[in-house]
Amino acid sequence: MVFRVRRAGFCAATALLAVVASNRSVAQVAPGAPEPMPSLDPNAPLAPLPDIGVAWPDLAATPDDPATIATTTDAESARRYAWRVDGIDDIASTLLRPRFDQLSTLAANDRKPANAAQLDRRAREDAALLNSLLRAEGYYDAAVTTRVEGGAKPLVVIAAVPGTLYRFKGVTIDGIAAAGDKAPALAGAFGVKAEDPVNSDAIVAGEAKLTSQIGREGFPFATVGDSAIVVDHATRTATLDLSVQPGGARRFGQVVALPGNRVFDAHHVEEIARFSPGQPYDAAKIDDLRRALIQTSLVSAVTVKPVPGATPDVVDIAVKLDPAPPHTVAGELGYGTGEGARAELSWTHRNLFPPEGALTLRSVLGTREQLGSVVFRRSNFHARDRVLTAQVSAAHTNRDAYDARTFTLSGSLEKQTNIFFQKTWTWSLGGELVASDERDVLLSTGLPRRRTFFIGALPTSLNYDGSDDLLNPTRGFRLGGRLSPEVSLQGSVFGYARTQVDASVYRTVADGVVLAARTRLGTIVGAPRDQVAPSRRFYAGGGASVRGYGYQAIGPRDPNNDPIGGRSLTEFAVEARVKAFGNFGIVPFLDAGNIYTSPLPKFTGLQYGAGLGVRYYSNFGPIRLDVGTPLNPRAGDSRIAVYVSLGQAF
Repeated sequence: MVFRVRRAGFCAATALLAVVASNRSVAQVAPGAPEPMPSLDPNAPLAPLPDIGVAWPDLAATPDDPATIATTTDAESARRYAWRVDGIDDIASTLLRPRFDQLSTLAANDRKPANAAQLDRRAREDAALLNSLLRAEGYYDAAVTTRVEGGAKPLVVIAAVPGTLYRFKGVTIDGIAAAGDKAPALAGAFGVKAEDPVNSDAIVAGEAKLTSQIGREGFPFATVGDSAIVVDHATRTATLDLSVQPGGARRFGQVVALPGNRVFDAHHVEEIARFSPGQPYDAAKIDDLRRALIQTSLVSAVTVKPVPGATPDVVDIAVKLDPAPPHTVAGELGYGTGEGARAELSWTHRNLFPPEGALTLRSVLGTREQLGSVVFRRSNFHARDRVLTAQVSAAHTNRDAYDARTFTLSGSLEKQTNIFFQKTWTWSLGGELVASDERDVLLSTGLPRRRTFFIGALPTSLNYDGSDDLLNPTRGFRLGGRLSPEVSLQGSVFGYARTQVDASVYRTVADGVVLAARTRLGTIVGAPRDQVAPSRRFYAGGGASVRGYGYQAIGPRDPNNDPIGGRSLTEFAVEARVKAFGNFGIVPFLDAGNIYTSPLPKFTGLQYGAGLGVRYYSNFGPIRLDVGTPLNPRAGDSRIAVYVSLGQAF
């Protein structure tokens, strides 16, 4: 450290020499000999410096020393404070105030006491912040001042005078002409034009939209530079220059695997992709492919990027996939009145038979159901969202209507929907071979009987989904139909057809209030009811049918007052889904339905159920708890029925 001492500091220098002299050795020095270096005691106290007027600091003192605390004046004592911002309410921006509140130093320390110096520093920081935010909005001449109004609780006021809003005098996009006839659309995507405010958010959003749109228009190697803005304070205007290099339009070529690709080969990726060789390049389809690959749950990291193709007008798509853990263990617990308690456990290897050939071992243990099955499932089978399934299962089902021990071989090919890619149209084609040993009773006497059925079926379905959400729709409608021609061998061979139609509609009638309604009609034609296996008949009642009644409890009954099912079905339901508070909602509902022995459904003798449900809207869908009661019960019907499941009732 270097000290520069003026004449006024002469006494200080003299005093310092006196300190040195006081610590010298007493040894004698011969006249004329050089004076030896003094011997200093590092622990000796420093001599006072009276001419400076400031005492040497006491290095042993602590901030909590009473002497230190005493030096704080009352004006500097910390107090709680309030603050406000004036002058920005008339600015047409929805982001200015939220951004200021989020970044404000005064707001961040709002509940903390502060002294005068801290308030001044925080106010100056917020004034600089507000000035920067106003410049981002286009107010380059803004003046921001601060003041503190006294009182028991000081009030910090930040006052802004925005001044004139600067606007663009000219906007130039260099190089966009190389895009040919697509140049006007690209310029429109950028959006910023002459006479627009010089708003940084609009510029950043325009650059992002232009980058996205130029990729969608077929330019995979386009580059969009940063905007250059020149502000003219004299005219309160600005100019903007943006450089674009389209790089030439391309068409899709082949999918190629990058080194290190370890999950699917290029051919399977082509089956998942929604583009084919020869189609114009579209960056949105690359993003869609990336999401679809992640949605398979078989990859942990995805690289999908355009690379030059074999010819200048072609772009290949290079893919590299890193594997994710392939095993899944899943469990499910449930309870329903009439269905009893139910626990399901499954283990899946999602890629045991590549590509996407999954093997699932599934078991169900319940008070009224036990099942074991082996399921093979190949996803994205020669096309996106097409699923091939084969299953072997053995089940024991104990219902009030029947007791069945069933062995099933089944397979299906279907186009599925999911929460990531909700489909408008879905369909399925399948086949079943069923051997079922079933017990019910003779209707004439009520005595038990046992029959064995061998059934072959070709179930098909077609569904339209015009709703806005798979698990929690708020508008739109759904319509679906199922047809299953079946051949049964039980003593003799006979055939029949099972048909079912479902329809539902959803409408938002107020903020947080959705009205939903559904109907279901079913019929079995071609065989008398008693010839059809009890497990293949129609039943009604339960959480997915007419709430308030037990599972399968509605319809004709045998002499033991147990349901026997029927050949036709009619169901209706209406409910109001009301968001109550936070993630919770309430759902009052009214259901109706009946089972008939005739082949065509009727609308007479309906059983009605009503109740109230509670919904918890989680991030993966609503969790449902419904409590219902029958309005016109029959003998044996419980007064209360409870249902718990994931998703809405319909």
